[in-house]
Amino acid sequence: METAQSREQAAPGAFTAFARFVLCGGGVGLASSFAVAALASWIPWVLANAVITVVSTVLATELHARFTFGAGGRATWRQHAQSAGSAAAAYAVTCAAMFVLQQLVAAPGAVLQQVVYLSASALAGVARFVVLRLVVFARNRGAQTATTPHTTRPVPTTLTRTPTPASPAALCRAA
Repeated sequence: METAQSREQAAPGAFTAFARFVLCGGGVGLASSFAVAALASWIPWVLANAVITVVSTVLATELHARFTFGAGGRATWRQHAQSAGSAAAAYAVTCAAMFVLQQLVAAPGAVLQQVVYLSASALAGVARFVVLRLVVFARNRGAQTATTPHTTRPVPTTLTRTPTPASPAALCRAA
């Protein structure tokens, strides 16, 4: 029988977690781009993009919980909400970058638009990785939970031996 303690994995190092983050997030992103195009042939693109964004964020959060950050199981509702918030912030960063580009350059070419968009996406992705690692999937090592065994440390003490009287009568005389 598997216990919660045996299910919990050691958290991977920052480099390993980042590589997994890129692999999982990139894989979901690539699949999402094809899914949006396919779904947009049946429903309006804006709606297809919204649906795929929600589904891909949920999927990526589950992958990050189980694989990227070694949380040892499914993502909680709190983790899903925080991950969605970080995804929304990343979306806002890319939108802002494209808006600024449109304000600075009258007719930006496709290459410049891609450079700006991908740069903003990379910056937002790194920031999102940091948020997910340090906030969303952080392990609270100081708090004890029901699944974390309580461990104690030995406390150094000094014992002083006092001689014991030989009889109860000696105890009465000592008092």
